[in-house]
Amino acid sequence: MLSKRFKVIEKLIEGKQDGVIVTLAEAIDLLKKCPPLKFDQSVDISLKMGVDIKKADQQVRGTVSLPYGTGKTIKVIVFAKGDAVKQALDAGADYAGGDDLIEKVKNGWVDFDVVVSTPEFMREVGKLGKVLGPRGLMPTPKAGTVTNDPSKAIKELKAGKIEFKIDKNGLINNMVGKLSFKAEELIENIKMLVLAINRAKPSGAKGVYIKSLAISSTMGPGFKIDIQSLVTP
Repeated sequence: MLSKRFKVIEKLIEGKQDGVIVTLAEAIDLLKKCPPLKFDQSVDISLKMGVDIKKADQQVRGTVSLPYGTGKTIKVIVFAKGDAVKQALDAGADYAGGDDLIEKVKNGWVDFDVVVSTPEFMREVGKLGKVLGPRGLMPTPKAGTVTNDPSKAIKELKAGKIEFKIDKNGLINNMVGKLSFKAEELIENIKMLVLAINRAKPSGAKGVYIKSLAISSTMGPGFKIDIQSLVTP
């Protein structure tokens, strides 16, 4: 039996699913009109990319600072030593340290969202591959999470810097904010992310680069978006 909330949503989105393409502004408006829940839902976008993921020169990966952040409070840990530990904590790191912290993670502790490391610790951090790798938490220079200036990286991450990368299914999935954000804030965040993905286009990519884009909320419906609506709301 359908719940009352689902019935309302079903009526609201009638004719707007099953491959029907809508503008970004219309999709966000529909998501906001869905009956609310007791928590602030995340808003996520998924892009189907027109690249050959089997080729090393067609991987899509990069970072972007969202104008309004994601609305998510992220926990950052930093592998460093000496003065860099105090500097990292002063910059907002939730945890910072060296060998003791590495040992803690090695034993299965994963209560964090992002890992930052100074280059000198990467040999040891590499040994955490079985813990960090499957969770997509391994720091990399390309993402700016292997750096001699962890304080700068922490401030950027806390302010809304995110990483995007293509997965094994040829998709890029990212959280772009919370449903409580103003519509224009979500639109600006999405535009900034798509712009960054366009700028990260591999030189070997041929044909249509972004094949499709969809938006959804945590417990809400999903909509296919007219990519042209990212140019004009």
